[in-house]
Amino acid sequence: MAVRNVHERRIAAPPERIGALLDGLASEDDPLWPVAHWPRMRLEPGLAVGATGGHGPVRYTVVAYEPGRQVRFRFTGPAGFDGHHELTVRPADDGTALLRHTLLLVPHGPARLSWPLFFRPLHNALIEDALDRAERSGTGTVARPARWSPYTRLLRTAARAARRGRAPR
Repeated sequence: MAVRNVHERRIAAPPERIGALLDGLASEDDPLWPVAHWPRMRLEPGLAVGATGGHGPVRYTVVAYEPGRQVRFRFTGPAGFDGHHELTVRPADDGTALLRHTLLLVPHGPARLSWPLFFRPLHNALIEDALDRAERSGTGTVARPARWSPYTRLLRTAARAARRGRAPR
């Protein structure tokens, strides 16, 4: 079962402005990643081909980076995630920007269950939150803000409880 998961947003802003958000990924003041509600994206030594890192339990290596236009990450974890995800910024015909996140994945072993039951709903919510940040940055507002499903809220609550249970006392 191959997975192709695409999220995109046309933003009424110049592609260069939205591309600059992409270039700030994993920086201290990351303007794109929704750090208020999700684990911070970290890359060592920073956004560049060969950098390693991830967010939460998801690990990856940067395998392609074209400033202002595209960054691709190859999954290195969790186990069974064989594929990549990428963010691209493209100019639209009307001078606006098209920001797209594409995930291509062939799950193996436990990922055949963990992707659809756990990772996919959280991934979808995180990416829509990032697209909201991009739209707000580009236009000053968000026309239709993303909303988390009840299932996503349940998963986030369970994940928080699990982290607290493992935390040193």
